[in-house]
Amino acid sequence: MTDEDERSLRAARLIWDCWLAGTTMERLPTELRPRTRAEGYAIQAHYAQFSGHALFGWKIAATSAAGQNHIGVSGPMAGRLLKERVFEPGQMLEYGSNRMAVAEPEFAFCLGKTLTPQAVEYDLAEVLGAVDTLHTGLEFPDSRFSDFTSVGEEHLIADNACSHQFVIGTAMPDAWRSIDLSKHAVTIGVSGRETNAGTGANVFGDPKIALTWLVNELSRHGISLEAGSFVTTGTCTTPIAIVAGDTVTADYGELGQLQATFT
Repeated sequence: MTDEDERSLRAARLIWDCWLAGTTMERLPTELRPRTRAEGYAIQAHYAQFSGHALFGWKIAATSAAGQNHIGVSGPMAGRLLKERVFEPGQMLEYGSNRMAVAEPEFAFCLGKTLTPQAVEYDLAEVLGAVDTLHTGLEFPDSRFSDFTSVGEEHLIADNACSHQFVIGTAMPDAWRSIDLSKHAVTIGVSGRETNAGTGANVFGDPKIALTWLVNELSRHGISLEAGSFVTTGTCTTPIAIVAGDTVTADYGELGQLQATFT
């Protein structure tokens, strides 16, 4: 193992231990801090090994200008979805120590074909040709840093792009392929208290464009997107606040609905 590999492993273990314990740190020790996005992804790469399960898929964080400004990053970031933190409709979720305390309604693509790294960027048609199904999704992000708005994108990538819990719904009707997802309305409500509304345009202009960005981001870093992987593409609405005991409902109109409840 090289010195760089040892550094990334030590950094990953510190973040992972916080994740398991529900605690936070201010930032990584100086000698372990990632200096580039690539170093952030190198740290993140250890989490699937720690998990002991096959990787479920990927998430994209900060796909809107508002989201990027909120956490102080220059653009979207990719994170890994860990199988043990992905839930099905009807499963009760543990609220635990989630400090971000928000819910996000998302479009989640399932790949039917592996896309490997290549020198030329993938275009949207190539990426959509590899998609098998589109699903409803609810993400409940969190960070292992006490002030995630100020640590910077390299730290946040190392922090698995604030990945935490994710609920994946059933596949949407195949009609999604002929729908302009950028204009498709999505709403999210919490236990009758409030509702936020948005469209797919909040997701990097279009969830399909966000998926294409993710494929090329992984390709640039020598990572394949495997067949069977899910990619959740970012929130369609302003994130909505949640508390323990809440039931969250995401409504995609003709494309379906998804609900999750916290203990």
